[in-house]
Amino acid sequence: MENNDLNIKYLPNSAVEMKFVVSPEEAKPYIDQAVAEISTHKPLKGFRPGKAGYADVAREYGEMLIWETALERIVRAKYVKTVLDNSLETIGSPKISVEKITPNQPLEFTVVAAIMPKVTEVMDYSKPLVETKKHEVSDEERNKVVEDLRKMRRKEVVTDQAATLDDLTLIDLEITKEGVVVEGGTSKNYKVYLNEPHYIPGFSEQLVGAKKGDKKEFELTFPSDHFNKQLSGQMVKFTADVKDVYKLELPALDDEFAKSMGLENIEKLNETIRKNMQEEADHKAEEAAEIELLEKLTKGSKFTEIPDILVNEEVHRMIHEMESAVEEQGMQMSDYLASIKKTMDQLKLDFVPQALLRIQTAVILKEIARRENCEVSDDEVDAEIDRILQHVKPGDTETKERVLTPEYRDYVGARLKNQKTLKALKDKAIGSTV
Repeated sequence: MENNDLNIKYLPNSAVEMKFVVSPEEAKPYIDQAVAEISTHKPLKGFRPGKAGYADVAREYGEMLIWETALERIVRAKYVKTVLDNSLETIGSPKISVEKITPNQPLEFTVVAAIMPKVTEVMDYSKPLVETKKHEVSDEERNKVVEDLRKMRRKEVVTDQAATLDDLTLIDLEITKEGVVVEGGTSKNYKVYLNEPHYIPGFSEQLVGAKKGDKKEFELTFPSDHFNKQLSGQMVKFTADVKDVYKLELPALDDEFAKSMGLENIEKLNETIRKNMQEEADHKAEEAAEIELLEKLTKGSKFTEIPDILVNEEVHRMIHEMESAVEEQGMQMSDYLASIKKTMDQLKLDFVPQALLRIQTAVILKEIARRENCEVSDDEVDAEIDRILQHVKPGDTETKERVLTPEYRDYVGARLKNQKTLKALKDKAIGSTV
């Protein structure tokens, strides 16, 4: 688009350049505002704050100060109007360069802004592109869950007998290397279920045959991938004082056990467990098909270039997600990076391909929403917010106020629109097989 005072040029890497020429007449309202601002913050003698005229302020402080003060208002107003008039989806902060600023002469400046990438070719999704690979839960899978439930209800009964692989030992543990206790190497009343894998290979087996009062001393090698680099791959001495040995008694698999789980009999328990497992399996199959579909659709479509600012923001978001996951496992990010032998910069580079895919997926979903007319009404947003508010705890005014903000309303609307879009897409592009 081009006219007397504006020239728009689309640049590579999803950017747009806007060149402006603003005449003194167009600039006058902003110049008047600048005069009022200057004379308010720097009152002139004989004038009330903000009431001095252009000539008086120019004589006292110079015309250039007035025009420089007005510049920000002019740039912002022209830039915003151009973005709205031309439906430009700009992102991030624009770069501004001023080519000419002379009092009472046309003002010339250029704004370069990144814009959202667009889909130039959408892969045909009018017929199934992937299939939902459903899985029927087997008796063996169901029985394993039942056994896990029995283990949750098991009783720990003290015994004087030697520990077997089916037992539990309660120990005071000390870990030393070259005669020195390692950091975090002491633990009191440490429970070791001997039939469960220990993070130190061979540890549980060393306690088999132990009795209450025994002292077991042995050496084992820490795993090479252990997060503590001072211990990984190292031979370390363990001293375990056995305080007690427990037999693990499982409840009988009968109607009484079913009733303890809130069901009337063992048949009902088995039926309920299978039903819940099947629902979970179906949900996972649908999720897997959705992920496969979005990846296939994105890779089969074509896009304009993605601006660096979007890639950097997505990589930053992915790093934050990784840090949260690492912290939930009780590790520090620095320890995790050491364990995978990468620097933070290397990890960021590794994330770039996935970041590009995530951005393209968001862009194509937006295009599909347009094609499928997926819109969300105010009534739908109101209903969803009401539903959310029903689950807010009484007295939790902070959460309630946050849910009622315009920003949260926009978030809810975007989420509902995304759900509608995904449903419209999946209805056409996902088949089903068992």
